[in-house]
Amino acid sequence: MTLDGRECFEHTMDGAKILMLQPVDDHDRGLLDDEVAMIKDNTEKPFNLVAFAVGNWMADLTPWTAPPAFGKQPFGSGAPETLRFINDILLPSLTERWGKMKVVMGGYSLAGLFSLWAGYNSNLFDGIAAASPSVWYPGWMDYIESREMHARAVYLSLGDRESHTKNPVMAHIDDAIRRQYELLRTSDRAAALEWNPGNHFVDSEKRMARAFAWVASRII
Repeated sequence: MTLDGRECFEHTMDGAKILMLQPVDDHDRGLLDDEVAMIKDNTEKPFNLVAFAVGNWMADLTPWTAPPAFGKQPFGSGAPETLRFINDILLPSLTERWGKMKVVMGGYSLAGLFSLWAGYNSNLFDGIAAASPSVWYPGWMDYIESREMHARAVYLSLGDRESHTKNPVMAHIDDAIRRQYELLRTSDRAAALEWNPGNHFVDSEKRMARAFAWVASRII
């Protein structure tokens, strides 16, 4: 299925009352079948999962511009346009086909950061599943200090070696994820922070599956 020029990938189940949305790149797309199987292993709740392709990972998922953190490509400010696509095009299309469902916004890495940002900027999401989210992003900590998360269940995870880097921008990721969790936990929302073995590039599909399954168990 293609909507607004974006390729979308679907997994559906009979009796689904939960809709999981996930921005993906080519790597994530190749892991979706395994991810779906792992979600099923971790929850008995039927769900539909719709993943949509992101054209520019470094621009379409970030809420404001920032200098390069690695390589030479700076970050863009395309998150509002991606959220507009979800709110105005993707969700109305899926609701027309399947009816109203509980919606979980989830993603890995920068897609995890986008999912959190979307939860602060839209009340359409019942839950947020953010696996290894890029909460090191410049300005993110200041941003969340004064804003309210609308989703009522938020799952966070991080690899226990993700802060073991010489990159000064990303080295504070442990402190950032703890602060993110503390702000969510004290705001009367169901929140979890899980530590996984390994660095940022280990078992992304397993981490996403646990994230989606945890949120599904809290919203229905």
